[in-house]
Amino acid sequence: MSNAIKTTALLVALTVLFVLVGGAIGGEQGMLVALLLAGVMNFVAYWWSDRIVLRMYGAQEVTEAEAPEFVGLIRRLAQRARLPMPRVYIIPTETPNAFATGRSPEHAAVAATEGILRILTPDELEGVMAHELGHVRNRDILISTIAATLAGAIMVLARMAQFSAFFGGGRNSEEGEGGGGILGLIVLAILAPLAAILVQMAISRSREYQADAAGAQISRKPRALADALEKLQQAAQALPMDAHPSTAHLFIVNPLTGGSLLRLFSTHPAVEERVARLRAMRIT
Repeated sequence: MSNAIKTTALLVALTVLFVLVGGAIGGEQGMLVALLLAGVMNFVAYWWSDRIVLRMYGAQEVTEAEAPEFVGLIRRLAQRARLPMPRVYIIPTETPNAFATGRSPEHAAVAATEGILRILTPDELEGVMAHELGHVRNRDILISTIAATLAGAIMVLARMAQFSAFFGGGRNSEEGEGGGGILGLIVLAILAPLAAILVQMAISRSREYQADAAGAQISRKPRALADALEKLQQAAQALPMDAHPSTAHLFIVNPLTGGSLLRLFSTHPAVEERVARLRAMRIT
């Protein structure tokens, strides 16, 4: 299935969830309002989701004059991967991690935390950023960023449904205008975020393996990337990132590890398996 078809299916699935929760809150009128909002969200997600995610984490764009080594590294990797030069951002947090975002290779951005720039060796950092450019080259970033934006919107709407249920909102079955009453609101408030996370899981796990392989080919340093993943996994457990669950799948390692119940819904394959695959690679 092509990325275009997957993106369309994702937008449709999340729009349906949006409308169902809206219907639970306000019946037919609520569904209509939710449908209109979903249309606006789809438009915003396509054109501006990258900026929304970057702003969520306070990412600051840097130039080669401000961060010559880091931006120079990205420039060399982009040339090696035959990609346009992406915008480069640094996130002000000590938790080491990184992600790529944007709607196309021509409109891509890569972001790394201050922590990852401090703890990784130059070879390890090269492997990590090559992985992120692998996502760009594989054209994963549009669907992943849209998932982050719309899943976040659904979680907000589900909280509204939960709030409405607690205060006696929604339509009950006696009124005959469906929504399922308070019970329906509570069920949707639980299921909508879960469904959004499951959609993310469906699109993310195999893509990490593919981006690892692409990153190893771009950097020609699979062992360095494997070493970096092990370091990042240990750091994520010791210092979990203050990340929103709807954006967890964007990062190179799950930022929500370390005892969180959200580990049950991990958007990443096991680091041990990723490391094993990378160590077995032979770049010719």
